Amino acid sequence: MTVARVDNLTATAGSAILVDGVSFEVFAGEVTALVGASGSGKTTSALALLGEHGDGVRLDGRVEVAGQVVVDSNGPTAANVRGRMVAYMPQHPGSALNPARRIGTTLRELAKLHDGDVEEAVRAAQVPGDRATLRRFPHQFSGGQRQRVALAQALTCGPRVLVLDEPSTGLDSITRLQLVQELHELTEAGLGVLLLSHDLELVRALATRIVVLDAGRVIGDVLPPSPDRPATGTSSAGQPLLEAMNLSASLRPSGRDVVLRDVTLDVRAGACLGVVGRSGSGKTTLARCLAGLHERHTGRILLDGEPLPVLRNRTREQTRRVQYVWQEVRGSFDERRPVDQQVARTAQRLRGLAPDQAHAEAVATLARLGVAAITAARPPSRLSGGELQRAALARAVHANPDVLICDEITTALDDHGTALVLDLLTELKARGTALIWIGHDLGLVAAVADQVLVLDDGRVVEQGPPATLTTEPHHELTRRLVAAARIGNPHTPPVHTIDSRSEPRR
Repeated sequence: MTVARVDNLTATAGSAILVDGVSFEVFAGEVTALVGASGSGKTTSALALLGEHGDGVRLDGRVEVAGQVVVDSNGPTAANVRGRMVAYMPQHPGSALNPARRIGTTLRELAKLHDGDVEEAVRAAQVPGDRATLRRFPHQFSGGQRQRVALAQALTCGPRVLVLDEPSTGLDSITRLQLVQELHELTEAGLGVLLLSHDLELVRALATRIVVLDAGRVIGDVLPPSPDRPATGTSSAGQPLLEAMNLSASLRPSGRDVVLRDVTLDVRAGACLGVVGRSGSGKTTLARCLAGLHERHTGRILLDGEPLPVLRNRTREQTRRVQYVWQEVRGSFDERRPVDQQVARTAQRLRGLAPDQAHAEAVATLARLGVAAITAARPPSRLSGGELQRAALARAVHANPDVLICDEITTALDDHGTALVLDLLTELKARGTALIWIGHDLGLVAAVADQVLVLDDGRVVEQGPPATLTTEPHHELTRRLVAAARIGNPHTPPVHTIDSRSEPRR
């Protein structure tokens, strides 16, 4: 049974056509996937199911959900389908969670409003339902955990259609595999799912139908194969550039809620240290400690053998030398200023470049990462998640850092975007930049790292060369990460083909 139908949808912003004649259907008990590169129109098309759109965007065509017309030739109608009929989980979970409220309070209010079931929702989203977890605020979860909390929030509404915008972003491979299993259970219960993703393995594992978008149009091409990953790097000689010794960290004062326990690591110039583990294992806390952003820690952090203080006490040169690209980048940009200006500002402030020179460098680096100048000149809200993630990388790179800490920086990228990022980082390594690559994809981390640390519950449980960890894992978590590295099956579901309803306008 069809629970949502999009017919000849068009979205325009001034003279720009964002979505051009897109048509697809969502069926009860099935997953329809929208795939395509960042900026291809996936999110714009999906938001139309709720009658929503970005500022200055006009919708045309017809969108129906459970028999109600949400969009017609005059644009969005007065139909209110959000919640009970359609629930939307955004790519960046921080935008869906109230930072001032405990998650349990929010879930109970949503359940009361929509006659939902909190216990069932948190179970399906793989969020622990104990009192201590439900009393946490969103900032007390890792990025991957916030993603699951946002999913629980959507499921609490008891929707007929669930829109998932890049749901595997920030998830480790084991949790990603569990997500597949839980979504299978939800669809078997009759839920219709619209999946927006560039994660082709996730799509192959879940989707019944695939709609491929390119530049806002439906195309009839098959799914592209994943590009070959680069060969594993080789460790650089010399003394460690950045070191951490017996590093422990907590969420609360006086060492309460410990999330990192006695971690010791080092990385040399021109080398890459990979850090992998499940969501909530302490990966991001480790990155924030090294970047000077998490102050509740003990132990020693050294740069060139000298103590490295927390960020607010670092000199401008220390700040330049150690740069951090975090996972949820949207909140790190000022919505009032164009993205290219914010990228250029790093070189002005930390390297003393003139504004014109800094801007020219910023535009060139952004273009190399696949973000066109006309796109970068827009405010952050007008860029896709993948475009903004690459802009955040460009901003950090423009400091000319000696150490670059990358926290899940390819999670919002398609294969092409990931390849562009890896190409740039490979060049930085060749110049002598030390990389710390934090990720949940053990296969990708192993392909770029010289050494890999496996974190579990804040502790290093295994470490060594990537070839050893992937072929002879000793710890149970490492074995599970290796086993869960690929979840897609070899059989690709049928791809939606062009019909008369989705022909682009001439």
